Amino acid sequence: MNKKDYNFLKTLIQKYNKSKDTKFYSLVGEPFIKEDIISGIETLLSGRITMSAVTKKFEKNFAKFVGSKYSLMVNSGSSANLLAFFTSINPKNDKKLNSNDECLIPAICWSTSLWPIVQAGLKPKFVDVNLNDFNLDLKKLEKKISKKTKAILAVHVLGNSTNMLKLMKIVKKYNLTLIEDTCESLGSKYKEKYLGTFGRFGTYSFYVSHQLIAGEGGMLVCNSRKDFEIAHALRAHGWDRGLNKGKNTDFNFINSGFNLRPMDLTASIGLSQLKRLNKSINIRTQNRNKIIKSVVNSPKWKGQLEFLKPIKNLKPSWFGIPILISKKYVNRKKEYLKKLNNTGIETRPIISGNFLNQPSIKLYKLNRTGERFPVAQEIENRGFFIGLHTRNIENKELIKLTNNLLSID
Repeated sequence: MNKKDYNFLKTLIQKYNKSKDTKFYSLVGEPFIKEDIISGIETLLSGRITMSAVTKKFEKNFAKFVGSKYSLMVNSGSSANLLAFFTSINPKNDKKLNSNDECLIPAICWSTSLWPIVQAGLKPKFVDVNLNDFNLDLKKLEKKISKKTKAILAVHVLGNSTNMLKLMKIVKKYNLTLIEDTCESLGSKYKEKYLGTFGRFGTYSFYVSHQLIAGEGGMLVCNSRKDFEIAHALRAHGWDRGLNKGKNTDFNFINSGFNLRPMDLTASIGLSQLKRLNKSINIRTQNRNKIIKSVVNSPKWKGQLEFLKPIKNLKPSWFGIPILISKKYVNRKKEYLKKLNNTGIETRPIISGNFLNQPSIKLYKLNRTGERFPVAQEIENRGFFIGLHTRNIENKELIKLTNNLLSID
């Protein structure tokens, strides 16, 4: 694109970017900069917006960024989870999961962390979490392992994780398949290794409010060529297009399949954002530190709130600011969150809270014994989170946010 066209588009974007979010402090700041939008426009103007060369370039760059051999873009992080499990049960797989095999999953999770397990014919077995990191309690997890247990889905919560060295010891000890739902934690490193690259598969999401925003889209990463080829076929109809260099590559169906293809349009925005991902992570971290420091140093501070800390050996890429309301004030939570939202401070639960409380659990009879998960329940009862933006927070905004966060008493 020449300079004249580029400047014209920048002016046009500025014209149509005047409608700002009416909330004072939303979960998501301004998700795109001009370069992101122009990158998307260039793809639109090319006339080729579905999965093609731009997607391949994004996949290659993403794999290089996280340090994985292979990456495969799909249309959402949910689809990445679906693809991970259906690749794991596929008959072409050398280490195949079988119908009714158990998969351990944390009680604090997202809907489409869970449902691909069920859809793949596996049996989810829920495990409680730790209060200090919101992730899998590894002692409780190991006690839940039976002869039927063949897999673990670890959900890295809001940029934090469990002790990955201990988790990997458990995985190896019992010869389990580990799938890492890293949709909320792109860029977090445990001992200099990116979350999502410890297990057999890692999944990521590029939905709005995530660390990398493409509008929609997700990524599956793995290190096995066999897993990659199976996932590649499953992603688009089960054909071997893009894999087989022999004859009849367009309509040669070698496996079952879905249509989980992404668009070059979202890949182009993802590519643009990937270039500054580390910068965005640093700004989010700085904003988080400023907000927490402002709150705990305020004259109004009485220990009303508890802030999640990263576990040892983790360099986090924060998704938002997870907060627990002090037990002293927990009975005021509903009124407090309503007040925050009315003030323009957007809040939401810690993922979905204790997922065992969701109506769909009863519908599919996934907790027949009525087992309780006290820590997950406490996080639901006391927890919420607010957003983190990729622009530096202003002082006036910081003061107003602090005062409102401390208005619970």
